[in-house]
Amino acid sequence: MAVYSKVLASSILAAATTIAGVSAVHADTWRYAFEEAMDEVQGKFAQKFKEEVEANSDHEIQLFPYGTLGESADIMEQTQAGILQFVDQSPGFTGALIPEAQVFFVPYLLPQDDQELFEFFRTSKAITEMFPELYAKQGLELLTMFPEGDVAITTREPLKSPADLNEVKVRVMTNPLLVESYKAFGATPTPLPWGEVYGALQTGIIQGQENPTFYILSNKLYEVSDYMTYIGHNNFTTAVMANQDFYSGLSEEDQTMIGNAIDVAFEYILDYQQGQTEEAINGIMEAKPGYTVTTLTEEERQPFKDAAAQVEAAFIEMTGDSGKSLLEQFKADLDAVKK
Repeated sequence: MAVYSKVLASSILAAATTIAGVSAVHADTWRYAFEEAMDEVQGKFAQKFKEEVEANSDHEIQLFPYGTLGESADIMEQTQAGILQFVDQSPGFTGALIPEAQVFFVPYLLPQDDQELFEFFRTSKAITEMFPELYAKQGLELLTMFPEGDVAITTREPLKSPADLNEVKVRVMTNPLLVESYKAFGATPTPLPWGEVYGALQTGIIQGQENPTFYILSNKLYEVSDYMTYIGHNNFTTAVMANQDFYSGLSEEDQTMIGNAIDVAFEYILDYQQGQTEEAINGIMEAKPGYTVTTLTEEERQPFKDAAAQVEAAFIEMTGDSGKSLLEQFKADLDAVKK
């Protein structure tokens, strides 16, 4: 996420307001921004949502992929201001607004098994009952959360243990808990705006970064790294939200239509992800033969898992009783979907 620029934000807000032409509540064209490209996971979800809304109503959805309206902070401010009706943003960024959302960055919390993971996102009371109240306090209507894929770490040198991350600068989102995670893993976490990451890797300012595999492929991060390692610590999660005033002002019919469109897009994107990691790995290997992809064994992961305990403690310290209650429900929901 870029360092927030008041000048940039003001310019974008003014431009978006001009585009809007009408108030958010009464708009027939609804604007939806997200943090990825059109052909990436968030873009695919947005396109399916748009398709469903336009097929079942007179409304139109205008999509704004990453960069068209600024950085993550910009599109969140525009959504809270009602200039955008919908936004898709990772809890990694909304953690600044909603500290409890950082629970998704407690390492080794989410399951590795896809079916368990998907069922958790379908049925979790933490997601469907507790998170909406937290988002509402920030003027946001939480519509859904969904996973985007196993997170891999790219580096210049092999990664087998926390010792291999010693003095390695790893780019992280501006998320306090993610910073704590990489400190616990032995690295030097380095928050950077996304637009600077490729160049920083290329010049050696940083030596590593983490992302889902499809994102590593589509953004050619394999070009500026030699190793990609799965330590099994996380699955990237994102959240789709609406401006609460806009949503509250809709008819019951439109709210139901939006909910149905979200449900269709949710199941579509889970199905879309089947085999996506393997396809992305194949794409990387084809583009850069000799690139090294490693999945750590359970034994090799254990030192990272041991370090995760202090990250969980840091989460509770950051979020207090609210975060502790959420984490307890989160774990109960996870237990309920285990095979």
